[in-house]
Amino acid sequence: MNIKSLLLGSAAALVAVSGARAADAVVVAEPEPVEYVRVCDAYGAGYFYIPGTETCLRISGYLRYDMGAGDALGAVGLDRKDFLESGGTDWNYNDTWRKRMRFTLRTHTASETELGTLRTYTETRFQWDTNSGSVEGVDADGDIVDVPTGAWASNDDVTLNFAYIELGGLRIGKDETAFRTFLGYAGNVINDDVIEPEGYDTTLISYTFTGGNGFSAILSLEQGEGWYTIDSYTPHIVGGLKWAQGWGSLGAVVGYDANMEEYAVKVRADFNVTDAFSVFVMGAWQSEGELEHFRENFYASWGGDWAGWVGASYKFTDKATFNAQVSFDDAEQLAVAANVAYQLVPGFTITPEVLYYKASEDLSGDDDDVWGGMIRFQRSF
Repeated sequence: MNIKSLLLGSAAALVAVSGARAADAVVVAEPEPVEYVRVCDAYGAGYFYIPGTETCLRISGYLRYDMGAGDALGAVGLDRKDFLESGGTDWNYNDTWRKRMRFTLRTHTASETELGTLRTYTETRFQWDTNSGSVEGVDADGDIVDVPTGAWASNDDVTLNFAYIELGGLRIGKDETAFRTFLGYAGNVINDDVIEPEGYDTTLISYTFTGGNGFSAILSLEQGEGWYTIDSYTPHIVGGLKWAQGWGSLGAVVGYDANMEEYAVKVRADFNVTDAFSVFVMGAWQSEGELEHFRENFYASWGGDWAGWVGASYKFTDKATFNAQVSFDDAEQLAVAANVAYQLVPGFTITPEVLYYKASEDLSGDDDDVWGGMIRFQRSF
């Protein structure tokens, strides 16, 4: 009788303990409120509200793969086999591809304030490129020297190409000079700046006035970059005027280099001949075009006093557009480029381009002409 009572009591105790443990293990958490991302359509496609704010954000960018060949757009590479088999004494070079892979990440934000729309924009580039390198070799005298390798595929430094704040017409930050951007780049070809390769990056403080009749004006105070960085508290200055209508636009821009105390001027006209066909013509002049001052002015990297550009675009179909440009300058540089931009599917464009370039004997010591070709694959998002 005592044993039976003991067993029943032990069983009851076990059930009680198990029940207590089971009760302790069941914890039901209160559900937390979830704020779903809301679409913001006030500033165009792709924007959404940053959760908990009234600021709209868009993320965009592209992946781009370029392949270039020929004397104008290709590369040369040290023949690795001959070099190694000779013990570093044979320096033979072969023509080869010039390739580049770029990832560009862009951010855009916008919100409304009592002083107008507050915006930001950034663009960061990550790039694998065909650069140049060097290795140790042996010269004719038996000395150890650095031998250029030519093509040397490697990563480039990450670059911050744009990062600015806008409030109404005010823009502050890292940009490209208004001397380039206000009138527009020289056409829709890839190699649009062959005779004018310098003078892009700068920090700036600019103000753009936009009227309701197509009239706009800009004033930009700029720092320049590299050699062209201002060397006193006086900034480089850009001012411009433009009038745009349905038929096209007319504009002029002036850039003053505070270091050299020289200036340059560009004028441009764009014409929308039809819905499919457009043309532009642009001319430039600088105050000091003597060849001994070549590329001293931040706003004038062409040769001589003047330069000119003529270009056209024709849309064959909804997917294919033909683009062409001719550029030339006072130093007798000449560049002709043409391409077809073909949208294979939405967001993915393939662009083959050819380039002819004639050098200036005054600038390079010869007037040779070269050809090149390239193809670009770009996925934009």
